[in-house]
Amino acid sequence: MRLFRRGPKRDGRDTPRDPAFSFFSVGEAALFRSQVREAFAEHGLEVTLYADMVTDSSGRRFGLGNLAAVCHNDERGTRVWGDLARRHAGMVLRTMDGPSALDTLEPEQIRAQLYPRVISEDSLDPQAFGYARSVAPGLYEVLALDLPESVMMLTDEALEPLGEVGWLRDRALRNLRELPVEGRETVKDSGGTRFEVVLGDSFYTASRVLALESLVREVTGELIPPEGALVAMPFRHQLAFHVIRDATVIPSLTSMVSFAAEGYEDTPGAVSPYVYWWRGGTLTQLSAKDEEGLRIVVGDDFQELLERLTGKD
Repeated sequence: MRLFRRGPKRDGRDTPRDPAFSFFSVGEAALFRSQVREAFAEHGLEVTLYADMVTDSSGRRFGLGNLAAVCHNDERGTRVWGDLARRHAGMVLRTMDGPSALDTLEPEQIRAQLYPRVISEDSLDPQAFGYARSVAPGLYEVLALDLPESVMMLTDEALEPLGEVGWLRDRALRNLRELPVEGRETVKDSGGTRFEVVLGDSFYTASRVLALESLVREVTGELIPPEGALVAMPFRHQLAFHVIRDATVIPSLTSMVSFAAEGYEDTPGAVSPYVYWWRGGTLTQLSAKDEEGLRIVVGDDFQELLERLTGKD
C-alpha cells in the first residue's frame, strides 16, 4: 500500500474514454469486461455484461466499480486483469453461495468481528440501514462484520438479534481502536506543510477517524489539543491527519486538499475527496469541488482559529 499512486502505462488520455469508467479507454474497457465474463464462466456462471455490472440468469447483480478501480490502479497493467477478475469472481460467489456468517457464527464471535465503517451516501440504502449515523455531509457510519474474504455491512434486520445498536457501536469502536497501525508516512515540505498518513490493507483504515484521538496518540504519542485536527479519508485504506498547533495549519490544509482529491479519484472503496476539521469528534467540511475546481471553504469558527494562530486581528 503506497502513499502516492502512479498508474501503469496504458492508453493515453487522448484516446476515447469509456462512459462508465473514464479511467479506461474504450479498448481497455472492452478488455476488462471480457476478462470479467471469462472469470465468471470459469467459476461455472454465465453472466450478462452491462456497463458497470453483470447479472446472472437468476437476476443477481454484481457491481464492477471496485474491481475496475483495482485493475486500473495495479501497476502491473492489463496482463494481470484476468487474474484479478478470477480472484474477485471466486470471492463474490463464495460469499453469495455459501451460508451466511450470521447463521454460522456465534453471537459473541460476531461482536468480536464487528467494526464501524465510514461510507459515502452513495453506498447507503437508507431503508435497510435506518440506524446509520451521519458523521459529516454525505458520510455515514454503519456497522460491518469483518470476514476472511469479505466485509458484510449489517442492516437493521441483521443487527436486531445481536443487541442494542448503541451497545454494539461501543463494542465495534473498541475493536477499531485495537487494530494495529499497518503503515505510516509523513508528508512535509519546506513551506511548512506537515501531515501524517496512516495506510494499510485493512478496510477500516479510513474509518479510524471515528477513533482519531486514540489513533493520534498511538502514532505521535501526543494528544489532540482543543484546536482539533485536519483529517482526510480519500479511500478505505488511507487516513491523513494534521494536528492543529500553529500557523502550519494553513500550508498543511492547502496540501491536504489536493492530496484528498487525488487519492479519492479512481480508487476502490473511495470515501471522500474532501478535508475536514475534526474538533471534539465533530467533522466540519473545509474543502469542496465545483466546475472551477477545488476550493477551501472556511466558516466563522475556523476563520477565527486561523486568525488567532497567525496573530491577525
